[in-house]
Amino acid sequence: MEETNRQRKIAGVLQKDLVDVLQKAAQNGMKGVIISVSKVTVTSDLGVAKVYLSVFPSDKRDVIIKGVQSNTVLIRHEMASRTRNQLRRMPELLFFGDDTLDYNEEIDNSLQGKDENPILNPEILPKRQKK
Repeated sequence: MEETNRQRKIAGVLQKDLVDVLQKAAQNGMKGVIISVSKVTVTSDLGVAKVYLSVFPSDKRDVIIKGVQSNTVLIRHEMASRTRNQLRRMPELLFFGDDTLDYNEEIDNSLQGKDENPILNPEILPKRQKK
């Protein structure tokens, strides 16, 4: 189903304000970590917002995502105070890790020949299950 203009506008507002909230938290407590909000999608009833976070360095992604998920109530409260003139009701926030940077790096390494060539060694390819 296609996203409505209202959903896109709310997602944009949430994304902009979440970047400010999360980067401020990262500056205060986590030196050397960059958090960016790569995508926000809002359900059609505007009740739930799925937030995809990209974390650099990627080896700290799981720890950061779990920390953000455990502080969802505080983040939602901060977001509600920031968007009180734009939204009637603050959607529930669900945070997920975005691993597209890792995926892109794997593709780059394969194209540059840094990984093992699956044509020369088909054993590294995942096996298909027969039904």
